Amino acid sequence: MGSWREELDRREAATAEQVEELRRQIAELSEQLEAAEQRLSRFQITRETMDEILDERAEVDDQDARTAGADSDGDTKTVVSQSGPGAGRLIGALLVPQRVAGMDPAAVLPEDYGEILEVLAEAADGLRAGQIAAELGIATTDRAKVEGLRSKLKRLVARGWADQQPSGKFMIANEADVVGD
Repeated sequence: MGSWREELDRREAATAEQVEELRRQIAELSEQLEAAEQRLSRFQITRETMDEILDERAEVDDQDARTAGADSDGDTKTVVSQSGPGAGRLIGALLVPQRVAGMDPAAVLPEDYGEILEVLAEAADGLRAGQIAAELGIATTDRAKVEGLRSKLKRLVARGWADQQPSGKFMIANEADVVGD
């Protein structure tokens, strides 16, 4: 067996290595913690913003519902929750309304949906999602963005603003009253 000094040196070196490894782990965990805290902060800000938007929307919808008419008993119809948690809040928000004849797309659709309809209005034979993405300046190599656009197109189809051909091409719905720039 070696001297006690050799044993002490060996143990000291091993402990120093352990301390360095623990410091490295702490630094790595600190980075992960900071990233998670930033993500959490973004979620909290998003929640607060959406609460503000929905509260404002609920007030407008509540006023609209009160003036929209009454049921057979003469009571005003409302579209917002009136009791329980979240009372007075609109549950869900319909960004793309069902198309009704004479509806002005510029007035009722979000701007990005209006831009999609303008591109479709200019295409006589319909366009595929990738072609529409290119017209809108969206990188066609970014599959996620093209799929997001395809989702919007399908929403426009479901709400009567656009049609989808069996070939997968999208076109403006008949009588959608959209005029391109």
